[in-house]
Amino acid sequence: MAENLPPAIALMGPTASGKTALAIELCQRLPCEIISVDSALIYRDMDIGTAKPSADELAIAPHRLINIKDPAEVYSAADFRHDALQAMTEISAAGKIPLLVGGTMMYFKILLEGISPLPTANAEIRQQIEQQAEQQGWQALHERLQQVDPVSAQRIHPNDPQRLTRALEVFFLTGKSLTELTKQKSPPLAYNLKQFAIAPQDRKVLHDRIAQRFDLMLSQGFENEVKKLFCRSDLHLDLPSIRAVGYRQMWEYLQGRYDHQEMRDRAIIATRQLAKRQLTWLRSWQNVHWLDTFAINNLERVLAIQQD
Repeated sequence: MAENLPPAIALMGPTASGKTALAIELCQRLPCEIISVDSALIYRDMDIGTAKPSADELAIAPHRLINIKDPAEVYSAADFRHDALQAMTEISAAGKIPLLVGGTMMYFKILLEGISPLPTANAEIRQQIEQQAEQQGWQALHERLQQVDPVSAQRIHPNDPQRLTRALEVFFLTGKSLTELTKQKSPPLAYNLKQFAIAPQDRKVLHDRIAQRFDLMLSQGFENEVKKLFCRSDLHLDLPSIRAVGYRQMWEYLQGRYDHQEMRDRAIIATRQLAKRQLTWLRSWQNVHWLDTFAINNLERVLAIQQD
């Protein structure tokens, strides 16, 4: 029964919706400890463009899973699940409530539902598959996939080498089909989790907040922050960190692809598109309590629902 499980709170929402401020208020009223659920906040030296909590905010309400990776490193959803579950266990053991705060909906999804035990990519196996494709053609490899994983073969076109390679790679590494392994998800989250989503009711208001926040980032020195990253020889646009919204557009501006005004416009548009995707995820979310960004009783609502 959920009543016998340790409590936890999830506070989700699109970018610029007021999650951090509400989370800090909650920490002042409940024995909570925040776990960041954000694929950009994990990176060090990426503070302004990620709207990372300030030093004062972190002093009031420390956040776990921020500043844990260098921008040159890759951090998967599976890595997040492992780290978040460990943090939740430690917080609960200390008699506190894990408070999961962020807008990376894929992280929330795999935390709640589990993740398939798929192997990571293997360069040697992939090279062997590519060599076979050069010698025999992708059609022959697709026929091989039909033998070992007919379900995947039906949905993967012979002219889709990326997905075809991955399906064969999984089989060669594990001896099991991609179809079989994707059914073997890890157990769902063993917590009595109360879920909240916060956003302005009017999308135009959210769009305005996004534009205002990006302009604030520019005034705070966002360009200089990215210039320092740009000067590093080990960072490039193919990395998840540099592809983050805002960073990609500033990086391309520094490369001379377009002028400052176009960079600003592109970054704001990309951030609005991100917010739209986040809201699309949330509208299909189960068991979520919605909060309006501008409501004056959000804290009281969360406290009341949490104590039910």
